[in-house]
Amino acid sequence: MTARKLIVAALLMTALIGGAGCVHRIDIQQGNFLEPKDVDRVAVGMTRVQVRALLGTPMVADPFETHRWDYIYYLKRGRLKEPVHRQFTVYFEEDKVVRVDRSDKAGEKSAENATAQAAENPS
Repeated sequence: MTARKLIVAALLMTALIGGAGCVHRIDIQQGNFLEPKDVDRVAVGMTRVQVRALLGTPMVADPFETHRWDYIYYLKRGRLKEPVHRQFTVYFEEDKVVRVDRSDKAGEKSAENATAQAAENPS
């Protein structure tokens, strides 16, 4: 009888320890989720109002650095997956976009193309 109780206790402890490792972790999402098509539409020469209408209010708009807006996005899914971190920065001079920086590789090419097009076609 004591052997049976010992086996049941061992199985119960194993189930409790195994179940403790299966805790559900919620997704953590912070910042500005930006659609790539909207980010691609930001061009040199746009005004602050146009950028805000297109992308929304920036995550970081430092009152001491008024020439720069940072759109930051962070997503952590569950427990084991790597987090997704993206940053899109817009630089202004006299309330006009002069440069944009993107953290993703696809965006670097489109940002370079927008800068080159703006240099070729000043308005």
